[in-house]
Amino acid sequence: MEKVRSADGTEIAFDRLGDGPPVVLVSGASCARTVHAPLAGLLAAEFTVLNHDRRGRGGSGDTAPYAVEREIEDLDALIGAAGGSAALFGNSSGAVLALRAAAAGLPVTRLALWEPPFMLDPDAPRRQWEYAARLAELLGAGRRGDAMALFMATVGLPGEMVEAMRRAPMWPELEALAHTLAYDAAVMGDGTLPPGLVSSVKAPVLVLHGTATGSWTGEMARALTAALPDARSRVLEGQSHDVDWEVLAPALRGFLME
Repeated sequence: MEKVRSADGTEIAFDRLGDGPPVVLVSGASCARTVHAPLAGLLAAEFTVLNHDRRGRGGSGDTAPYAVEREIEDLDALIGAAGGSAALFGNSSGAVLALRAAAAGLPVTRLALWEPPFMLDPDAPRRQWEYAARLAELLGAGRRGDAMALFMATVGLPGEMVEAMRRAPMWPELEALAHTLAYDAAVMGDGTLPPGLVSSVKAPVLVLHGTATGSWTGEMARALTAALPDARSRVLEGQSHDVDWEVLAPALRGFLME
């Protein structure tokens, strides 16, 4: 494990694997860098992969107060550690963070996004603000387990599955990440696609989605691809939001090697 210091002094932990053009992996909500460890291994034959813990997770530090701009600075520091420019792969809300980083002008060579959870229906902002407010209430009361359960219910996990997970040995690890759910809520904003933001992304973009997550992913991919200056989309048949890295890696590898 290596560490790089972000602009505000926060240390960001990452693993560096492989040799070749650099790519930085950006995880989504409730995840640390371990979620991308298999993907990093699959890409390491062709790329230098920087797989990091976002701030507040795993081996990385956390400096209050949180702001999305600080996480963009974290990615800038990682890109610096990679040599000054790099591709980004973002997963779920991590894809939205990667998109925001590219829009902010970071030296991103290519941008690949797995199912950024933008919603297109008019009720999406209300749902997002209600979720963020309830999440803040639970975290403020120290109810970390309830905050993580709220997130899981919000993303569609059945109640009985959430209750089973709360009894599982891995639950304390999830609770340890509960405060970072507020960070991802901030990254998502009102939950809708911000066309003014994405129109400023200059790097080539690949928007990836599966057929087993829900119809919203196809609608999102079409809208996002249309809003980006240089983008295409690709469908992975049979894949859900919890994508199989063995299936995703070839599509990602092909795009990054163009």
